[in-house]
Amino acid sequence: MTVQGGGVVKNQPYDFTEHFRDFVFMPKFDEAIESLAGLAEPEDWNYKYTAAQHPKPILRNYLTYTYRRVAEEKKIGITPDEDYACFNLGLITPTQEPIYALLSKNKLENVPHYWHFWRFCRRGEQDLNRFSALPDMAHYYENPANLVYDSRKELRVNVEHIISDNIERFPDALKAMNPFGLQNLVKGAIDSAVERVRRNYKTAIPQYYQGNIQLLLPLTLLDPAKADLALVAEKFGDFYRAATCLTLDMAYNNARQVARPDRDWLAP
Repeated sequence: MTVQGGGVVKNQPYDFTEHFRDFVFMPKFDEAIESLAGLAEPEDWNYKYTAAQHPKPILRNYLTYTYRRVAEEKKIGITPDEDYACFNLGLITPTQEPIYALLSKNKLENVPHYWHFWRFCRRGEQDLNRFSALPDMAHYYENPANLVYDSRKELRVNVEHIISDNIERFPDALKAMNPFGLQNLVKGAIDSAVERVRRNYKTAIPQYYQGNIQLLLPLTLLDPAKADLALVAEKFGDFYRAATCLTLDMAYNNARQVARPDRDWLAP
């Protein structure tokens, strides 16, 4: 960082900050999100069960956390004159062309960001010819086997903790239920989920959280045809452990970072 006139601390081009909002000056965030949604393959980027403060919250989350990962991996391309930068969003157009975020050097002296958002563009567009090589998309795992639930391994579940710490995420009809009865209900739902994934390994959906791949399993508590929550299972040596659950909107948000879920139980 450098200090310029007026005392504003300015970032430098290779200051890959943790948060997207600190790296890129994007004053019209909502408009940019809408333009990205229009450029990418059609997809439902809205929550299904949760009220959101901004439009297309899943896409907002996807953009900010994709930046965080490519920043960690140093996959942000910068031109030799340090006037332009870009990174791969991991999204594609309807014609299967990769999409990039294109940034330009910020010329506003009273703004600390070195980079100013310019636009989203397709790989083949002329503006990307400024870069001798285009950066690769974010990578979230080293071992592809971690994306698949191994039903031969034991699943150890802290049911009491799952309920006590996440009761607000449960369906309203169950929040006032007797704790003993609710524990038995959750245990039965977990047994059903494990049996389901034994028959179809694709039932377990990977999510990326704090540097690790975890697997999401459907918990059906009220209707066997509909999941109510997602159980989070994480590999821990020779077994899996589960100590929390997510709402379906939270689960989809996290899973979408790795790939677009195409499973019937977890859909936006």
